Amino acid sequence: MKRFSKLSLLVADLSSAAILRAYLISAALKKLDVEVEIIGFLFGENLYRKLPAELEVKSLPGKNFPEFLGEINQVLPKIDGDIIYAIKPQAASFGVALLKKLYSKKPIILDIDDWELSWYGGDDWHYRPTLKQFARDLLKPEGAFRNPHHPLYIKWMENWINRADAVTVHTKFLQQRFGGALVPNGKDITLFNPTEYDPEFSRSRYGLSEYRILMFPGAPRPYKGLEDIFIALEKINQSDLKLVIVGGNPYDDYDEQLQQRWGHWIIKLPKYPADVMPDLVAAAHIIVVPQRDTLETRAQFPLKLTDGMAMAKPVLSTRVGDIPEILGDTGYLVDPACPEQLAEQIQLIFQDLDAANQRGIKARERCVENYSIEAMAATLESVIAQL
Repeated sequence: MKRFSKLSLLVADLSSAAILRAYLISAALKKLDVEVEIIGFLFGENLYRKLPAELEVKSLPGKNFPEFLGEINQVLPKIDGDIIYAIKPQAASFGVALLKKLYSKKPIILDIDDWELSWYGGDDWHYRPTLKQFARDLLKPEGAFRNPHHPLYIKWMENWINRADAVTVHTKFLQQRFGGALVPNGKDITLFNPTEYDPEFSRSRYGLSEYRILMFPGAPRPYKGLEDIFIALEKINQSDLKLVIVGGNPYDDYDEQLQQRWGHWIIKLPKYPADVMPDLVAAAHIIVVPQRDTLETRAQFPLKLTDGMAMAKPVLSTRVGDIPEILGDTGYLVDPACPEQLAEQIQLIFQDLDAANQRGIKARERCVENYSIEAMAATLESVIAQL
């Protein structure tokens, strides 16, 4: 570890959720007394999430090609870590890291926290244009190849993964596909500490005292299965049951669609700073993560799982991807897209909430052991030592 005193974390888009993965890795590296900087491009207006002031963040404007080549030329001299840690196999992170390595010979760690091509059809995606379409994509001012995040560039980057000196991955699905060391996102178990919160007081603070609360502390998307929860609530048909959605969906109008159809089951809370999230989760009776089984979800590790686990809450989720492995026997699992099973489990939990909370305590113990910042640090220390 003494050879390496500083790591540069490269993020393709600081205005995307990728910055959360970078932040958690930086928090784990700081446990190892390694200096960390985050460098990346800002394709949106602001950082996806505000980071602690003591964390060094260098940002450059994200632009389309060919202007983006100028931004790359500017960012290369700013990368001064002893190790380059690229977040995602994107041209704007891993591609830049490979360029830096050409003349600096600095080792690269590539982190893969999602299967990027799954959003475009996975292995079924191929770029087979007509000559006219190719010319349009390449030469038009709004041509597809101007976008640094084009799936063809992602596919190229995946073909170059073996050029990284080490690889870290978020889930076993990704490990089976790309190899590397398994480094699931860790939770700050000091911040997410249920002994510091009174659930009744938290429910009162957010106006939830008169309800039995199912909570989804994330952004609703169709593949996240919230509609299955609403169908389950219709089946149970008890008006004091509510689904609390925290933060909402910044991407499209899916929130409004849910509100129009299922609004009588929804309590929507605004987005809160990260340090308020434990208090919000404390207000829940059950954390629900009803992922559907899609190409995208099989590669994911929903952070809402460890929100609930760290706060010793009963977690109700689905048998998709790594979720059964993450929860072990400390949560409640149903088949994906199965509202009948969800309804049955919700009723079962509330019939003996004390027993469910005892299972939640075991979930926290599992989170501390396997899914904490400290657990991340232990694995990263081994990865870095091998360099």
